[in-house]
Amino acid sequence: MTFQQLMLSAGLISLPFVSSAQEKFANTITASDLEKHLRVLAADDMEGRETGTRGQRKAAEYIATQFAAEGMKPIVKADDGKLVYQQPYTLYKKNWGDFYVSAGGKRFEPSKDFMPNGLLYLPTETSYETVFVGYGIGDANYDDYAGRDVKGKAIVVLDDEPKTADGKKLVSGNTEASKWGGPNGWRAKSLLAKEKGAAQLFIVSAESAEAFKQLLTQRSAMQARFNRLSLKAGAENIGSMGVFLVTADMAASLLNTSTVTLTQTMTQLAQSAKPVASSLAGNVAVKADRVDEKTESSNVLGFIEGTDKKDEVLVVSSHYDHIGISADGQINNGANDDGSGTVSVLEIAQAFAKAKAAGKGPRRSILFLTVSGEEKGLLGSQYYADMNPVIPLEKTVADLNIDMVGRVDDLHLGKSDNYIYVIGSDKLSSELHKISEETNKKHINMELDYKYNDPQDSQRIYYRSDHYNFAKHQIPIIFYFNGLHPDYHKPTDDIEKIDFKLAEKSARLVFYTAWEIANRDQRLVVDSNKQ
Repeated sequence: MTFQQLMLSAGLISLPFVSSAQEKFANTITASDLEKHLRVLAADDMEGRETGTRGQRKAAEYIATQFAAEGMKPIVKADDGKLVYQQPYTLYKKNWGDFYVSAGGKRFEPSKDFMPNGLLYLPTETSYETVFVGYGIGDANYDDYAGRDVKGKAIVVLDDEPKTADGKKLVSGNTEASKWGGPNGWRAKSLLAKEKGAAQLFIVSAESAEAFKQLLTQRSAMQARFNRLSLKAGAENIGSMGVFLVTADMAASLLNTSTVTLTQTMTQLAQSAKPVASSLAGNVAVKADRVDEKTESSNVLGFIEGTDKKDEVLVVSSHYDHIGISADGQINNGANDDGSGTVSVLEIAQAFAKAKAAGKGPRRSILFLTVSGEEKGLLGSQYYADMNPVIPLEKTVADLNIDMVGRVDDLHLGKSDNYIYVIGSDKLSSELHKISEETNKKHINMELDYKYNDPQDSQRIYYRSDHYNFAKHQIPIIFYFNGLHPDYHKPTDDIEKIDFKLAEKSARLVFYTAWEIANRDQRLVVDSNKQ
């Protein structure tokens, strides 16, 4: 062994070209360039980059253009045999088709006149007799169903539960809400109505149009989960009875009466200490069709081929989609989530491209993978890892994933702006964890916070971003994250709140770590399973 080799092995010297090359190319990752890219991706004309929308497609085109400009190779084979940057995939969802309620000569529409709770499938219009069943409570102390047969009928009930003038609940006998009251009382009422054989359940959940508008806003997120996108077309868990939240005006039509008469009945009920028999009845027709829809999306891939170990591949990833436009028309620009991670990937890709152009390219190949569908359930990365890995997973040595960097979270406000949450580095490879810590100490010296790496942490962050679709295949990962903040998934997640110097430091840390992984002699060993 030569003197130089001895000094190298002792860590007393390093190869000058390696050290200077790393620093030279890391320094091309700048706050100003990160901001330049983010001002494009987080602009209003990207319309929040929701998966399957025009804004998402526009963002994909921008990322592909940047990869091409930096000399990244396209490696996705298109239908015509050409290599392209975008990896298209199809998403499926069930949605409401023809859906309405007709009563009293009027036709009522969902999310305007009523809000469905859960799923219902009635592809042909079906008619029912409607009856009013008070609060829809069946309890030893208060039974609206006593002496009533509601089998096969559509029933109309009031929301919440009856109480005395001094606020005591008639069911419980005190001020505590029973299972029939509060915002989730409809669950108990719907279970009982189904048990009694009711065909449909209409709950009067708002007395005025303005109150119902507020209810629609509150319930819209819950309803959205029934229209979730999926990588596979599939059956739904559809109940046999529909549950509808309605206004008093719509309920009056359902019961073939006036709003004034219904309001008088509601007042009488509220003033009585026991159920009040009512003869209010009518007829209703319901149609609730469910249809299959397809949505097209894409991941965007840029590739740098390695030298002597080019068959082994390191992935550097982020998601470029966000949640789109809110119901009230506000654009959720997603500057931090995850525009910040996406522009970091662009800058890291540029740095490695410059290194390759200067004859100092990585030994292993590097795939820069920006995915869509993360906000819909990690779907883009799932498509890549589970269904169509352009590079075989057995050739993939690690994934470094960046999601939400450049914002100081609530836990560090006023304490530190020189930190990064490191998640998953030790889950599968002790070598990766060691490289992560040593690289940071040598080049960046940030505080590596392992709070969210704790398997007992309630947030379960390890499972909530795209790296997990690699980790579940036993591919070592690191997830870089600056934490949650009050603007998370809100229209206020804007570029003005990004700390680009912090984002620069985080991106350089990922670059240095990627450099070490891509240029080491042996691929990372998978020697643990702490998932």
